[in-house]
Amino acid sequence: MDEEERIALFLDYENLAIGGREVLGAGTFDFRPIADALAERGRVVVRRAYADWSRFEEDRRVLTRHHVELIEMPQRMGHMRKNAADIKLAVDAIELCFERDYITTFVIGTGDSDFTPLVHKLRELNRRVIGIGVEASTSALLPPACDEFLFYERLEGIDLSAKPRRGSRSSGRSKAPAKAEAEAVAPSDTVVEPVVSPATEERDFDVLVTQTLSGLERSTSGPVLASMLKRTILRKDPTFNESNYGFRGFGELIRHLADRGVVELADSSAAGDPEVRFPAQAHDEDAAFELLRSTVERQAAKGPVYLSGLKSQLRKREPDFSEKKFGYGGFLQFCKAARTRGLIEMELDDTANDYVVRLAA
Repeated sequence: MDEEERIALFLDYENLAIGGREVLGAGTFDFRPIADALAERGRVVVRRAYADWSRFEEDRRVLTRHHVELIEMPQRMGHMRKNAADIKLAVDAIELCFERDYITTFVIGTGDSDFTPLVHKLRELNRRVIGIGVEASTSALLPPACDEFLFYERLEGIDLSAKPRRGSRSSGRSKAPAKAEAEAVAPSDTVVEPVVSPATEERDFDVLVTQTLSGLERSTSGPVLASMLKRTILRKDPTFNESNYGFRGFGELIRHLADRGVVELADSSAAGDPEVRFPAQAHDEDAAFELLRSTVERQAAKGPVYLSGLKSQLRKREPDFSEKKFGYGGFLQFCKAARTRGLIEMELDDTANDYVVRLAA
């Protein structure tokens, strides 16, 4: 088995959170897409975020649930606070580089070009460096310095159609989520089990497996083995257990998916650990692209076609439609593939904060 990447994550949280709120209109910064993206690349052994946490009370609770170590930067005036956080993060990263030689990859979450020298030094010390930043607030100098750079708004799980909250401030918090959060953790004598249909459960693990497989195929150079797939799923959701879906083992689960044509299994050099891949479905994929094209054509007669509602329109015509079974990580990626094929055109509408989709000329 290939040695897993050991990842240390350092977040310049103020830079990410403010950038995310101003550009994406988000309330609390969503850490889950970052965690999922890194789970596909290796095992995260260090998670640290730097900020004056008195300004991010709600975020603080969210990050704590994701086991992120919160490094407090005392309140200072103006750029002094920013510089203190930058220097502390850089010193800690270099110190960890020398103390923990098993860490192979450093992830720096920021869009600030001031971290470029840190990136250069970590690479000089034979560490791989991945950057994460909000595209509109990331310096053009930073991404080329990294081995890989992930734009936050392009990560799977980010809803580009979410509208900014008018009149909201960066330190504002939604009371409803906080209330729901409190109710979720409050003790109760009555446990109400949600009623979940078998079809819904099946879609749940279909999506989890196919999203993870798609990410692994993009981020690894070799075949994806069943053991690798399960390890990555567990990084995304440590509570995952195939028995919850009625299977005795992970092998039985993926064989079930293979029988349904969701994935394809092939023998590998490791006995009992098959290669998992997406089946060759060229004909079905062509039909899916034609469904997209014809749906855009029909909806365009009624007015502008926005990406956020397009998938629902496809499913009205074809309830079983899913881009995941063709290996696409999300519907946006599927639409970009259709654009590459010359079927549609996409243009970002800044007013609606959404893509407008039309037929290619």
